[in-house]
Amino acid sequence: MNIHVSDPVSDSLNDIAAPSVIDRDAVISHHEAKSLLRFMACGSVDHGKSSLLGRLLYDAGLVLDDQIETLRKDSGQLTGAVEDLDFSLLFDGLAAEREQKITIDLAYRFFATDKRKFIVADAPGHEQYTRNMATGASTADLALILVNAQSGLTQQTRRHALIAATLGVRHLVVAVNKMDLVGYAQATFAAIEREFRAFADRLGAAAITFIPVSARKGDNVVKRSAAMDWYRGPTLLDKLETVDVTPRAAHQAFRMAVQWVSRPTPDFRGYCGMIAGGEVRPGQEIVVQPSGQRTTIDQIITANGALDRAGVGQSVTLTLTDDVDVSRGDLLAEAEAPAQVSDRIAARIFWMGQGTFSPGGRYHIKLGTATAAAYVAGPMQLIDLADDAAIKPAERLMSNEFGLCHLELDRPLAADRYDQNRETGSFILIDAETHDTVAMGLIENAGTAEPAAAPVKTSLLGKAVMRVARLFGANESHTRSIAKAMSWRATGSLDTFMIGWFITGNPTIAGSIAGTEIATKIALYYCHERAWALVPWGRR
Repeated sequence: MNIHVSDPVSDSLNDIAAPSVIDRDAVISHHEAKSLLRFMACGSVDHGKSSLLGRLLYDAGLVLDDQIETLRKDSGQLTGAVEDLDFSLLFDGLAAEREQKITIDLAYRFFATDKRKFIVADAPGHEQYTRNMATGASTADLALILVNAQSGLTQQTRRHALIAATLGVRHLVVAVNKMDLVGYAQATFAAIEREFRAFADRLGAAAITFIPVSARKGDNVVKRSAAMDWYRGPTLLDKLETVDVTPRAAHQAFRMAVQWVSRPTPDFRGYCGMIAGGEVRPGQEIVVQPSGQRTTIDQIITANGALDRAGVGQSVTLTLTDDVDVSRGDLLAEAEAPAQVSDRIAARIFWMGQGTFSPGGRYHIKLGTATAAAYVAGPMQLIDLADDAAIKPAERLMSNEFGLCHLELDRPLAADRYDQNRETGSFILIDAETHDTVAMGLIENAGTAEPAAAPVKTSLLGKAVMRVARLFGANESHTRSIAKAMSWRATGSLDTFMIGWFITGNPTIAGSIAGTEIATKIALYYCHERAWALVPWGRR
């Protein structure tokens, strides 16, 4: 007779290991339900961005043992305390970065805590790599700006803060690093905060938080610092876990750019894309832009089945109740709050190309999933980041400069202002010859380009002059230029008519002379006026 003796310890282990107890689906569901924060670390070179991020991961318990061993080998510290390792190596992956102890390229890292998921971009601090920093800021919800407590604010710190605010980053966290090197002095921290707040008037509506930290010692990174008991605010991790990450577009009208038209069977037609604004539900009336056709949502289909509603950030397939013409590049928008449709865009440009950006340039524009040919019209203005974002007239933009200009497109596109929707209000410019991405743009406004005046449409000379003026990027109204030319010659040729009549005694001959003068001088004056429209000197 076999007697089974119950082992409480074994039974407990079996219970723990039982699939019915460990609900893996629940764990995955909990992880997927966490909110996601995209943030970027930026600031001047050697202010400790990579070190602070590495310390954040280590103190949060997110660095594995094998990564620690790799760090020891890479840094040559085979012995000693783990806290003394060079944690910047967790982000500086390029050989040149490790050799020069600087960040060159964007380093993205995903990690998660019990409260939230994160995607962090470690941005370079050198001015020549500003384009990499701007790329990271374009998708960030929060910018972590590092300031060295010893050196204080630098010009590059201000430049990065302005770029982040210009690109629509809503939250700025100013981490005053290396507080251990100034004796954790509250006065030093307060002075940097005062200086930054005086400069913050130029940053718009961004919310700013100041935190004194030490990446080397771990003060106020994850754990509160005993050496800075005068600080009562959140630690860095507390701030990152609690900042509001609700997309601004979630409160805006519905938008979805069509990425792909799905036709798995002849009886099914669905329109695939990611929702860029608001929410959508079956029965909702929408408009297809730029065509303007109205229809109604029939179904919202996802990999997990049909949904009753879907919101910002979800990738869905929409079916419609009507058989309307919808193609890749079209925008599906809320019928009562459509996007602006225009062939002329007022834009803020960040130029990343090797050459210059100036009126008359021609590029391909990619706005959402739509593409078009774009022509740069004048005048152009420079946003001078070295002069606290002062706006100045300019003939061209150099690499890593911000500016304002107008783009004329070869066909109308649907778009929103960037401050309303970052997805439908931003675009890139592509060089037509090299196919390199040379600029990123933010839409300030979209409006229909002014039509040409009727006399020019019916005149061969007018058409030729119009094309020459457009070729050179003249920006003043063509209608105004023609009106000024006609009024000037109509009054200026009276004396010619009177003198011709007096000499010839024949008003018909005098009229012919005056008429010829009017026609030729109008053309010359018009070209002169269009040429002056290109000159920024003297404008306000």
